[in-house]
Amino acid sequence: MVDRRRIRAGGIAAGGGLGGIIVLVLYLLLGGDPSGIQQNLQIEGPASSTETGGPLSAHQEEMGEFVAVVLADIEEVWGELFQQFGMDYREPHLVLFSGQVESACGYAAAATGPFYCPGDENVYIDLEFFEDMQRRLDAPGDFALAYVIAHEVGHHVQTLLGIMDQVDELRGQLSEREFNQVLVRLELQADFLAGVWAHYAWQDAGFLDSEDIEEGMNAAAAVGDDRIMRQTQGYVVPDAFTHGTSEQRARWFRKGLETGDIRQGDTFGAEQL
Repeated sequence: MVDRRRIRAGGIAAGGGLGGIIVLVLYLLLGGDPSGIQQNLQIEGPASSTETGGPLSAHQEEMGEFVAVVLADIEEVWGELFQQFGMDYREPHLVLFSGQVESACGYAAAATGPFYCPGDENVYIDLEFFEDMQRRLDAPGDFALAYVIAHEVGHHVQTLLGIMDQVDELRGQLSEREFNQVLVRLELQADFLAGVWAHYAWQDAGFLDSEDIEEGMNAAAAVGDDRIMRQTQGYVVPDAFTHGTSEQRARWFRKGLETGDIRQGDTFGAEQL
């Protein structure tokens, strides 16, 4: 894990106006790949130089330690699962940042929330933004954060399995509506993979309990496309879904949690999501 929270940067220049920024916030909050919309929003480099911030508070230190523990457990679980299938698991890096961060997918501001960048195989999280969105989406609890990390690492698993590349190849070959449907299946699979990790973490009585699981289920439901759209624009546009409904996200997370079997997470072959 890389902690860059003491490195604070100036603002970034981003085209597209306020509407574009809102789209970017929601897209990345839900686990999107910033490289897919970076071109449309014309994200540029930093407008001012970076500075070293002050020392982290006790709460910030505690949150960093919690993230490190969760990440270590996720890496251990996936390392063992890959080994069972005769494969090597390449661990991702998790980068904690404040203000803005530079990734292989471009520059991202704090408002972008958590995201996975396949270009450098890093997971990026601004914990301050995450806590704010927890309050806005009514998804409290430490395990809500653990779910987000596990979901983003799920995208890393998809990268290692070649799934992300296969999906990216479809970009431009399908209509926007059709490609959105593919993205829904990609995201629901990442939810399933987060549930697979939770399955094995739950077996260790010292790591998760029933209350943690409820927090994870609530977090999965909180970031459904239908719920986000109702909160931000007051109505739902199913053809614009890119991550799935609250019910779908919670259901696929639960399926991974209950089975712990990666072979049951073929969302792309599922007739009904």
